[in-house]
Amino acid sequence: MTIAEFVREKRKEYGLTQLDLSMKTGVGIRFIRELEAGKPTIRLDKANQVLALFEAEVGVQAKDRTEA
Repeated sequence: MTIAEFVREKRKEYGLTQLDLSMKTGVGIRFIRELEAGKPTIRLDKANQVLALFEAEVGVQAKDRTEA
């Protein structure tokens, strides 16, 4: 699951609009839109600010060596 998918799913689960999520997390609505759209370059500090609402954070995951 991507960050974009996770945030979109959790936001809907919590019954929030993108604007609600922006206001609750203190990040701009543009960032929320770009995050949910899967923009390839995002600020991790802001992503973690959003993810904290859902008790999650960006982390490192070992790459599966069988993937090409």
